[in-house]
Amino acid sequence: MRTARDIGRDLLDGFVVEATGKGDRVDPVLAPTGGPAGNAVLTAWTGLVLLVLFVGELLTLFDVRGLISWHVAIGALLVPPALLKTAATGWRVLGYYTGREPYRVAGPPPTVMRWLGPLVVASTLGLLASGVLLILLGEESGRQRVFALGFGISWVTVHQGVFAVWCVVTGLHLLGRILPAVQLTVRRGGAARVPGALTRTLLLVVAAATAVVLAVVLVRNDASWQRDRFRLDEGRPPGAWASGLAAGPEG
Repeated sequence: MRTARDIGRDLLDGFVVEATGKGDRVDPVLAPTGGPAGNAVLTAWTGLVLLVLFVGELLTLFDVRGLISWHVAIGALLVPPALLKTAATGWRVLGYYTGREPYRVAGPPPTVMRWLGPLVVASTLGLLASGVLLILLGEESGRQRVFALGFGISWVTVHQGVFAVWCVVTGLHLLGRILPAVQLTVRRGGAARVPGALTRTLLLVVAAATAVVLAVVLVRNDASWQRDRFRLDEGRPPGAWASGLAAGPEG
């Protein structure tokens, strides 16, 4: 009879195998879009784009007040690729659970990654959605406390709470996926042999163009956060806003 320790060891072993790029899953390659292999390449590229943007977003947290426009702009840039990655992953999940042969052959990810997936999607979309909502609401409404389950919380608090959850689950997800993603995209000829490169490129270009438009729109709507910064910053020494990290509209 298997014990909880045995099950835990198997889960950890599966996670480590996936994280080190030694997994034995083989994605079928199908024309014209690439099938599961094309889906995996698109997901990997989108994931790397998100990684770069999230690193930039995290850097703005060192002075979120002083870098509020950058924080908003990068946050907006994150939305379309996050939706694209969610759609690509969802397509693969749908293919597997509806019994489509190529995706059944590819099989599911390791159990730990399967558990993390919904949490990563929910926390990422929740983080971005709450950030966009804060910009649209403005600072006064964003900081106003509302009662939920007997507790008075603001949308800023919600955003910060989702951010904390996102850090944990996405950090684990990153450990398990970063090396396989690099192997799929950067290794010589890795993605070039998979059909559908033009379609994947167009999807990424459309996501990038949409991201730029969204960034421009949201930066133009962050005026209330900007006005508050300039009003409160009068008479304060340069760099004083680094101490206001937790008070920012996002992160």
